[in-house]
Amino acid sequence: MTPRTKILSGLVRHVILLTTGSLVLVPFIWMVSLSLKPPAELFSSNFTLLPEHWFAVENYTKALTAAPLPRYMLNGVIVCAAILLLQIIVCAPAAYALAKIRFAGREIIFGFVLIGLLIPHQVLALPLFILCYWLGILNTYAALIFPFVVSPFGIFLFRQFFMSIPDDIVHAARLDGLSELSIVWRIMLPMSLPAVIAFSIVSVVGHWNDLFWPLLVVHSQEFMPPSLGIVTFANAETGNDYGPLMAGATLVVAPLVIAFFAAQRWFIEGLTAGSVK
Repeated sequence: MTPRTKILSGLVRHVILLTTGSLVLVPFIWMVSLSLKPPAELFSSNFTLLPEHWFAVENYTKALTAAPLPRYMLNGVIVCAAILLLQIIVCAPAAYALAKIRFAGREIIFGFVLIGLLIPHQVLALPLFILCYWLGILNTYAALIFPFVVSPFGIFLFRQFFMSIPDDIVHAARLDGLSELSIVWRIMLPMSLPAVIAFSIVSVVGHWNDLFWPLLVVHSQEFMPPSLGIVTFANAETGNDYGPLMAGATLVVAPLVIAFFAAQRWFIEGLTAGSVK
């Protein structure tokens, strides 16, 4: 490849990345812009990102007081933290067994994990809803947490990362008298910190933004996560007043954006490590 061709291909890649990045960022920029504007400027014919009259204090105050938005966000923290903790507790040992322990049917089980990656969660919504009804956990935190304890993606990601860790380390740990579970928690997980961070971001973002399942199993504001709370807030409190609604949406999205930028390096490393052996 000639230097001119390399420059041209690099230029094309950057143009594509900038174009797609802009398409993703524009809705977020517009959301923040609307959260700063008074109602009279929301549908003004003059397009401006910054408002002529700043209405940020009023919009964000109404977003925080007209509906229990802090409660919704606290529910989101409780649900996402519980799901993530249980997923790591379940997925890490399962991934370790598939990566480092030889037993009959291991590849078949891993095949079922891959099949699980292909099944949308909505397909399982009805049987899971019936199961939650039988267990008597509808309209509780348990209904929001229980269906997501086992994550095929978590098992797959940890398994791929564990495969990249030399077997000699595992053998040495066994010679030192560590049990298989001790190897998982004391050796494999600390060495797989990028994978843990990457999975944590994917899990938290997915469940923080999930609307479909909470809409089925929760009807009390006491247990509503942010996504369902924003919908209720839009229907009951704001009406056509989109400024406070955009302010509420900005407050809900902000923690995810901050967390991603804080852990961006580990996120990329966790997703790419183990992909090539």
